[in-house]
Amino acid sequence: MLDAKPESDLLKEIPSPSRRLWLGLCVILSIFAVFTAYTIYEVRWLEDFQVNVVQRNRKASLKLARLQDDTYLLAISMRDMALGQSHYPILDWRSEFNRIRGDMNVASKQEREFAVSTPASDDKRTQLRSALDDFWKAADQIFALAQSGQEAGARAQIQNQLESKRAVISEIISRLLVLNDLGQDDATERINAVYANVKRETLVVVGVLFLLALGTGLYTFEANSKTFARLHHLAEQLQSQSEQLRKLSWKIINLQEDTLRQVARDLHDEFGQILTAIGIMLGRADKKLGADNPQLAADLQTVKHTVEETLQTIRDRSQMFRPAILDDFGLDQSLEWFAAQFSRQTGIDVHFEGKITNGFFPREDAIHLYRIVQESLSNVARHAHARSAWVTLEGANGELNLQIRDDGVGFTVGPELARAAGEGIGLMGMQERAQHLNGTLTVRSTPNQGTVVSVRVPMRKAAVPSTVEKAG
Repeated sequence: MLDAKPESDLLKEIPSPSRRLWLGLCVILSIFAVFTAYTIYEVRWLEDFQVNVVQRNRKASLKLARLQDDTYLLAISMRDMALGQSHYPILDWRSEFNRIRGDMNVASKQEREFAVSTPASDDKRTQLRSALDDFWKAADQIFALAQSGQEAGARAQIQNQLESKRAVISEIISRLLVLNDLGQDDATERINAVYANVKRETLVVVGVLFLLALGTGLYTFEANSKTFARLHHLAEQLQSQSEQLRKLSWKIINLQEDTLRQVARDLHDEFGQILTAIGIMLGRADKKLGADNPQLAADLQTVKHTVEETLQTIRDRSQMFRPAILDDFGLDQSLEWFAAQFSRQTGIDVHFEGKITNGFFPREDAIHLYRIVQESLSNVARHAHARSAWVTLEGANGELNLQIRDDGVGFTVGPELARAAGEGIGLMGMQERAQHLNGTLTVRSTPNQGTVVSVRVPMRKAAVPSTVEKAG
């Protein structure tokens, strides 16, 4: 005995992969977020270092070059002032000295702001400030001597004192430039070291992130593989159950056909024979009693007529259950007869057209197409509110096309059609019959534009080519 679990219980056994997929996605996004943050941090550090060290060191070097130019200007001015045959008195150089003094003060202040602080450079800057103060004090004294009329003494102090002080300033500025160049080289080496470190750390981070991403991907892949394996197992179970249901459905269809065949035979043979015998006996009684008892003869005629109508009804029902014409004359004539019977019983004008060439249908297969037409027209009578219907049978090139069309109210075709309580059972049976014949069945419908049921099945090759064409 097959112990099948309900579909809902089978689905509960399968864990949803959504949680693992979201977890994997979050881990991967976190990995890239960490890598991005680390990269941005290192790049910003390098940018800040370049701005704060390299750029500032360059600006400081420019200010030192400016101080150096000013010392050269002082040397030229002092040379001209020291010449005894100079055409200009010493006091005339005071404005030039004041301009250079102001420019050097500004340049010295800006150099201190831009320069990177180191013990050696800070000591040299202290010496520079002291040397500048000493130089300008000596210059003020020389201009004071010149103002008091001691031109010769002032020129002597320029050569003996002021020039040596200027040389000290020039030496200190040159030394600061050398220190700045050394600082520039050191900063360049440090930047190169940082770049190398960043590359190494980036490779390490990328390796770690790659391993994390690989682990996350393998975990997700393994978890999803298990989920899909369970789904595959479930699909196999469902396919097995579906196949069993299909076999059961086909057994029910065969049982239905056997039952209808038996009912049709019983109606036609047993009840038909009984009613025929009753009719014969009524006919004999009518002949014997007709002259002696006219009233009784009239009653016997009425009963005989009722028996004949009942016999015809039984024969019609028998043909509807299992038409003998299908075994004797084939599918097309059976459908033509059924269309006429259906029109007479329901009042719906059914038009039939059949044409089969280069093929035939055995009666064990033809009965299924007959049942499809029977069920389709029954649905037309019950639901379509149609005035007319058309049944078309075309067979050629090894394929038979059967179409049942009506001009009824139609409906919207959807997945719920196969699951409907009433129509779904009939449609399911129709689909089972079409699939059993290795064919397909499709339903097309639009509200207020009718319904079309189409069946396409392969035909068997006829031993002798023949053409049968009927229209009605």
